[in-house]
Amino acid sequence: MGFGEAAPVPGFGMESAEAIEAACRALNGEISEETLGQLPVSLPTFQNALRGAWGYATCGRTETVIKDDFLPAAAGSARPRGRVLETAGPATSLPVATLLPAGRAVLEVARARVDDGFRNFKWKVGAGDLADELAILDDLCAVLPAGSKLRLDANGAWDRRAAARWLERCAERPIEYVEQPIARDARGAEDSLLGLASDYPTALALDESLVGEGDLERWLGAGWPGVYVIKPALFADPAPALDRLAKANASVVFSSALETAIGARAALERAFVWTGERRALGFGVWPLFANPAFDGPATAPFIRYSDVERLNPEAVWNALS
Repeated sequence: MGFGEAAPVPGFGMESAEAIEAACRALNGEISEETLGQLPVSLPTFQNALRGAWGYATCGRTETVIKDDFLPAAAGSARPRGRVLETAGPATSLPVATLLPAGRAVLEVARARVDDGFRNFKWKVGAGDLADELAILDDLCAVLPAGSKLRLDANGAWDRRAAARWLERCAERPIEYVEQPIARDARGAEDSLLGLASDYPTALALDESLVGEGDLERWLGAGWPGVYVIKPALFADPAPALDRLAKANASVVFSSALETAIGARAALERAFVWTGERRALGFGVWPLFANPAFDGPATAPFIRYSDVERLNPEAVWNALS
């Protein structure tokens, strides 16, 4: 058996859960090599799920996912053997960026996370008055230990003028990057993002602007100089997308799409074998579900590869049954 998860994120313009369920029913309980080659492009997370299930079934849950490989079959066709690791081996552990709440509540939470051992932080901004948040920024920077890395995530809440004001302030402070300062669907968003990235020293990161292969190709073609926040679960097939990013020497942050442990294992395996610059993971989201059996690795300053290997998709499936 194989296990895969379709994890569309509401608001990202992905397919609906209802469309995925209908596509599953249309398969009549079976998939094949022919099926995998004919999946609808309009259902990328459904493609991701079936490819994940197929790879899991053919290579086993202990083998690290990286690249399609094939074995010849007697009938002359090619039977997928699974996806095999081509590097010397995955990282043994990767740091995690902990999520901090919007507003002044961030200060108390940040102190607690520092005591827990975190040194990578992500603060949600753009949720309150701009002047108030700028004042809180200085207080937050004072709370964090030397050497900490702070990410600001605006979730597209600013216009260009507000973004410029923030980036002027960030230029003098230890900010790792500012994530999605302008909404992906704002008028002139691409030109504004590229302009801000060239005008200020603080790095910018794309998140909501990266939904699948089409967005990725467009931003690579535009020469995006900042960070790419990649949610592997949102790509029909993450392997070629990550290969393109590696060849472009892109700066990549791997992030959760709020998956269960099934999707989390598949996404984290990608992160652990990434050969480029290793930045803190955006997987500090658990506990997330009412039933803890569905959660990925416990949120901690680091995720170990052994934690990923212990994620058991069959246990998640059984908990749903």
